[in-house]
Amino acid sequence: QVQLQESGPGLVKPSQTLSLTCTVSGGSITTSYYAWSWIRQPPGKGLEWMGVILYDGDTYYSPSLKSRTSISRDTSKNQFSLQLSSVIPEDTAVYYCNARWLGYYEYWGQGTQVTVSS
Repeated sequence: QVQLQESGPGLVKPSQTLSLTCTVSGGSITTSYYAWSWIRQPPGKGLEWMGVILYDGDTYYSPSLKSRTSISRDTSKNQFSLQLSSVIPEDTAVYYCNARWLGYYEYWGQGTQVTVSS
């Protein structure tokens, strides 16, 4: 079973870059047809999909966040990462990493709280 664990700072100052890493165990991020996503949930709001990196390295982003978001991976460490630049207080949220395989299986990390504040 795939397991995901988010890591990164819990507090980021406005205008800085938020960086999170998702460490994957129980499966390889290069296994065919897996999609590895970042999803966030601001306080009192619903889930927001931010972007995805596929098993082959292709990336896709939410149009509303595309200009500030970058997702990358380190296959040697079986990790994928999120960078969100020029953060504002409205980027405060619980950030989740997520894995899906062809719509049949889905796995979630436990989530990590990130607060944007000076």
